[in-house]
Parts: sequence; C-alpha cells; structure tokens
Amino acid sequence: MKLKFFLTVIIASLTIIVNAQQYTSYKNLKDNRPNPNVVLILTDDLGWQDVKCYDIDEPSPYETPNLDAFAKKGVQFWQAYSPAPTCAPSRCAIMSGNHPARAQKTHVVGGAPPTVYANKNIQRIIDPWYSGRMPENEMTLARVLQQNGYKTGHSGKWHMAIDHSAYPQPTDQGFDVSTANRGVTSPQRPNRLTDFATNKESDPYRLDENGFPFHQNNQDALNFLEENKQDPFFLYYATFLVHSPIHTRSKALLEKYCKKLGVAFPADPKHWDLEGQNNPFYCAMVEMLDYYVGQVFNYLETTDDPRWPGHKLSENTYIIFTSDNGGMESHPGEVITDNYPLDKGKINAKEGGTRVPLLISGPGIKKGVQSDVAVNGLDFYPTILSLLNIDKPKDKNLDGDDLSTLLLKDPTNSKLVLNKKGKERTTMMWHFPHSSYQSTIRIDDYKLIRNYDYKNNPNPRKTEFELYKLYDTSTGTSKRVDIEEANNLATSDPERAKLMNDKLTSLLTEMKASYPSYNPYYKKDLEHKETVPTAIVASKNKNEVTFTYKENGAKVVKANLIYTTNGGHHYEEWFKADAKITSKNTVIVDLPKGTTHYVINLIDEHNFLVSYPEMPTRKELTAKKENYSKYAIPNK
Repeated sequence: MKLKFFLTVIIASLTIIVNAQQYTSYKNLKDNRPNPNVVLILTDDLGWQDVKCYDIDEPSPYETPNLDAFAKKGVQFWQAYSPAPTCAPSRCAIMSGNHPARAQKTHVVGGAPPTVYANKNIQRIIDPWYSGRMPENEMTLARVLQQNGYKTGHSGKWHMAIDHSAYPQPTDQGFDVSTANRGVTSPQRPNRLTDFATNKESDPYRLDENGFPFHQNNQDALNFLEENKQDPFFLYYATFLVHSPIHTRSKALLEKYCKKLGVAFPADPKHWDLEGQNNPFYCAMVEMLDYYVGQVFNYLETTDDPRWPGHKLSENTYIIFTSDNGGMESHPGEVITDNYPLDKGKINAKEGGTRVPLLISGPGIKKGVQSDVAVNGLDFYPTILSLLNIDKPKDKNLDGDDLSTLLLKDPTNSKLVLNKKGKERTTMMWHFPHSSYQSTIRIDDYKLIRNYDYKNNPNPRKTEFELYKLYDTSTGTSKRVDIEEANNLATSDPERAKLMNDKLTSLLTEMKASYPSYNPYYKKDLEHKETVPTAIVASKNKNEVTFTYKENGAKVVKANLIYTTNGGHHYEEWFKADAKITSKNTVIVDLPKGTTHYVINLIDEHNFLVSYPEMPTRKELTAKKENYSKYAIPNK
C-alpha cells in the first residue's frame, strides 16, 4: 500500500512538472514571437451534428475531412453554444460582446413597430420591439484590435444591420477591409438542377483541379491573408455556406451523395421531403464548406510568416471555427438536415437551436483535446483580447467570460472559466422572445425553459416551464443524461425549477430585456382579452405628445413610444423610448430629435399590447410594398 501511495504521489508530481514546463515553454515562446494573428470563421446555420467529428449515435453522411483533421490540432468543444438561435443576434453578440437581451437585438432584421406577422386573428403572441442593428458607435472586437495595430478584415456575410446592405457596414465598425461576394451560394438559374459549374474558362464558378467550383467568398478571405500577412491581422470570415438556398453548383457532389444515400437523382428542383440527414444538396454544401475552409487552414500551415522567420503563419495564429446557430432543419417544402439527438433547430432555444460545433487552435493550445466544458460565442471577445494581451476598453461591457486560461492550461477543467465575481462559471442564459417564445437558462447540469405562449395554448404540452437534466457530472466526468430534452422534470422537481426561474428573471431584469405580449385581436379564447384598454386620441404641443386611453378593466402598466427618423426611406428603421403614464389615463412623451413618424404602444397588466395607430401585419406590408410610416402619425 505504501509503495502504491508513493508511486501515485510521484506520478502526480511528474504531471504537475510537465504541465508547468509546457506552460513555461509557452510563456517563453510568447515572449519571443510577434503579436499573434486571429482568424474567426463563423459559418451560417451549420448544426452540431453536421460536422463528421461530432458524430454520436447515428453516423452522419456528411464528409468533412478538413474539419476533422483540424479538430485534432486544437480543442474540440462538445458543449459549445451560440449566443442566440438565429443569425443576426449571434453575430452582433460575438462582435460587440453584449448579450442579445442587453443589446435588444434578439432576432434577425428588427427595427420595426411590434405587430403580428401574418394574421391578427390567428397569431396569439406579438414580438416585442427589437433593434434592427448593432449601434454604429459600438466598441466592436474589430475596432479594439484595429486600435491596437491589427489589420482587420471581413469576408462574407455581415447581417448586423437592418439589411445586408444597410448602415452600418463592416468598415463603419472597425474593419479595414470588407468583401461580401456570395460566390457559389448565389442562386442557380433557372433552378438548382441547372447552371452547374463547368471547366470552361469563362465560367465564373469554374471547377478547380479537385472538381470543386470556384468560390469568391473564400478567395476573398485568402486574398486578405496574403495581402496582410506582413502585419498582425484579424480575419472575420463569415461564410455564406451552408445557409439556404439549399443547392450545389457541383453536379458531381450531388451525384456522389445521391449514390451514398441511396436516393434517386432529384427530379423536382423545388422540394425535398425525405426526413433525416438525407438531403443530397445539403450534403454537398457541407462538403464544399469543409473544402473551402480547408484551403484557409492549408494556407496558414504552408505560408511562411514574414514577421517570424523560420515559422509558418499557423504557428502564430489563433483559429476559431464555429457556427452562428444550430442547424436549420427544414423550411416549407424542404427537409434540410437533422440535429438529432438534439431537439429542434434554428429559431428555437432548445439544444438543437443553440448548440454548435466549436474548434479552437493556436499557440500554446494543446492538440487533440476534447472538452465537455460549456462555452459560448460571447466568450470570444474577452478571450481574444486576453490571448493577444490587449486590455479591455474602459467601461466596455462584456457578457462573456475569458477562456484563455482554460485553453492554455487545461481545456477540460471547467473551474478555469471564471465569471465576473472570480468564481467558476456555472450559468448561461438565452433570450428568444420570438417564434418559439422562450427564455432559457442552464445552471450546471440542468436547463430550464420558460415558455411565454402557454396561457390557453391549444397544445397541452406547452407548459410555462420545462426542466431537463442534460448531464450528470457528479463523478467529475460529464455523463450524458437527457440532451434530447425529452424528460420534463418541472413537475417532479418544482423547487429547482423555481430557483432557476428566479435566477433567469434576475438576469433578464439586469439586462432590461424586452418580452413578447398577447395579441388582443386573437379570435379564440384568451384570458382577459375583453379587458384590454382602448387608445382614443393623440395630441401634440410643440415636441410633447399626449395620448389618451380608456381602461376597460385592465390597468395600463407600461407605455413605449415607437418612432422613426427616416420614415419612407428604403431602410426605414424604428426605435423605442419609454413614455410616462400619468394618473389621468394619459401617456406623455417628448419626441426624440429628428422623429418623422411615431406610434404609441400600451401594455396592460395581463401583458396585452395595444398599438395606436394600429399597425398592419408584416405580411400585409410586404405584399403592398409599403412602409410602416404610411400608417403611423407624421410629425408635422
């Protein structure tokens, strides 16, 4: 027994010495090398189960050899999350460091008066107002690096404004260079069973020596690296792949996956209804994505570093590969992929909508490590600053936490991820008051879902709370329990559900989150619908507007001014300001400078929203090609 004890002590001591030597070696390397580079590759709609090296349960048909190889050169995170279950809020959160709930940027597009999407008689819930963009004066990650001597480049998708081409653009937000060519993701004409790439010199998608179409989006990323390698650089490569339209310009890849899946070559270009990971168009897109990012990896690994003679660029570059949200499983007429065993997908805050692949490599980071530590895209901003030894800007809020110690010491040790209080981080929160209408929180092994659309809901399974135990880490390792979110424990463990909901409320309150409301025009039963207040008239005296309303049984508890400063513009954008409720059933508010049109929103004690003037549905507005300002009050 004594011998066994001494051997254990010796082995433990040697392990500590080796780890210390590795870290010391890294610190010496850090002292001698130039400022490291950063490449952040953010893919679009790539699911957790879409990358081969993440296969669990059923094997995926998608082939991703370059990503699989890259995973062995750094850390592969199995519990990585996006900041939101849709594109724009995740992108803004990663670049700004602000949680979507805090930024009031919780979904795509935005910047419009709250209203029902399609049919006022059918839709029960109204989305809250949310911002159309990241503020133009935001201290973005790119701006911080730019101010610290880095060449900053963006290639690909932006989507951090009210429209892809609207203000502010990347060069307004800290990027020296920005390119946004869609490349092979541009729609095929007249449909996806035509217009395949060829070997012709005149073909803008000409096949290369390996049979893959030329992809300008990827070439732009490579061009930035080639043109800026003489300086420390930050490349934000936001791929358009694998977002819809679901198609491939490689006929050979389409034929390959038809054969592999055992399905006939498609005859109908508009539909694909085979369940599971059986869409040959999408299979081809995933392999194309892998091929193109593999070219980026290869460039960094084979190109000499002009700032560090005798070394390759990859030796001094931190590379982060991830996705903006979970996989998009389907849209009308098309089954795209399947995030199983995770439930749901993009546009839902369950695991399938927020869990994403995440691979990180770079100087000082161990190779071939698989980690079960829970991390989030919000962590990239503070982590990159720390890895580059750059101070956080004064007064800059960062809702993520620094992963640098985790990455450089032991990527499997969750205790190395510290929150703002210096304690082990155990909590993450998501807020998605749209579509699926959820806020969620994960604390240690458990996840709570708060559903906002539960009152009088015809779906009996739509309860206010869902509680799931995802893992069991009681033994020190992460044992899978219910990542499928199939066994709701909210009823059997009400105390835990309450504690987690209280914590969720606290976080959302601190961030001043906005919530969805009930639709008073919903034609079926909805408790308290008959007590909704009525807006009667609006009057204006100089810059002050007074709204008068009638209470019909429910007290008005909140009022918001919804206003625009560019009414009638192609990129008409609306903002929100608090309005004052008086004791005389009136609301008073000063119009912000430059207001061209405005609307008042009243929210009663039962969370019904009334708009004055009443706004049309978004679908009606789109069909008529009109702006909301046509229905709002003009500021004359």
